[in-house]
Amino acid sequence: MQTRRRCLAAALLAATGAPAPAQDAVTVYGVVDVAMVQEAGGSAGKLTKLSSGVGAGSRIGIRGSEDLGGGTSAIFLMESGFQADTGAMGQGGLLFGRQIYVGLQGRLGTVTVGRQYTPHYMTTVMADPFGSGYVGDSKNMLAVTGNSFSRMDNTVKYVSPTRHGVVLELVAAAGETAADRESGRQLGMALDYTSGPLRLRFGYHDRNNDTAALRNTENARNAIVAAVYDFGILKAHASYGRNRGLNSSVWRNNDNPYGYADAPLASTDSKDALLGLTVPFGQHALMASWIHKDDRGARNQDASQFALGYRYALSKRTELHAAWSRIDNRNGASYTVGSAIESGTGDRATSVGIRHSF
Repeated sequence: MQTRRRCLAAALLAATGAPAPAQDAVTVYGVVDVAMVQEAGGSAGKLTKLSSGVGAGSRIGIRGSEDLGGGTSAIFLMESGFQADTGAMGQGGLLFGRQIYVGLQGRLGTVTVGRQYTPHYMTTVMADPFGSGYVGDSKNMLAVTGNSFSRMDNTVKYVSPTRHGVVLELVAAAGETAADRESGRQLGMALDYTSGPLRLRFGYHDRNNDTAALRNTENARNAIVAAVYDFGILKAHASYGRNRGLNSSVWRNNDNPYGYADAPLASTDSKDALLGLTVPFGQHALMASWIHKDDRGARNQDASQFALGYRYALSKRTELHAAWSRIDNRNGASYTVGSAIESGTGDRATSVGIRHSF
């Protein structure tokens, strides 16, 4: 298996025109996830479909490192998303739309540059019993769909060494707008603490508006604190978030999925709360979560999501999964039940699928 992976890595690198590094420094990995999904509650009616990446985005990636001596290594990662139901590329057709970066790792920490996940998003993933996937995905409600999305282009990222259970993450990305260095600029950070069964994490993201005239007055700011405690028989999950500014919290589906007479407007001032459980037993695991969006704006467009999920491990690398979720929108809110990579079309969804990792 390892020999086949090395050969595949060399072939993929050759196809991209990159020089092949030492074979023992390269790993090929991937996920293929497909599920039957039924969505309901939107103005278009009930929709049944076969979808890719419901539980986790389907992908293929290459990662590796080179020992430079003195405790320092060069590292890289290239990860491409795809649609397993059609064969199309994911992330809008980007070759390495999920992640791509290169950097250095040593005693003082790790610095990487490229397209990378935001610390704010990774804080949300940590808190979510569904791992930001399945139809119970926290992205249906939480702010990562808006300001920080899940990834940043043009990113410089620093991750500190672990000291007494604490890790610091810092990110910065330029908007790269001609004649205006401030518009679209992004900054973020996270502070992560682990002690035995307890993990705490704080994430923050700040993004200037892409429009130069609004860059200093309409920037979006998102903060989240999350906690997970492993009791052995179950894991308890919780998070609380605060979101302010234009695009700080937007709809996943912007096509007016409920057919409102007036096009829905996303909140520019909101609070998020999440409570959840993961209950593993043998080859099985149950997941449950409740998420509430408290809109502090004049429209008071609150919403709540309740989700249940089940996973059955056929092996260490293959699982069957099923999930159900429902959103209660109020006062014209337009949140939809999506999955790991889809935005959804209504306020209810059910999925049954299979995932294989390699």
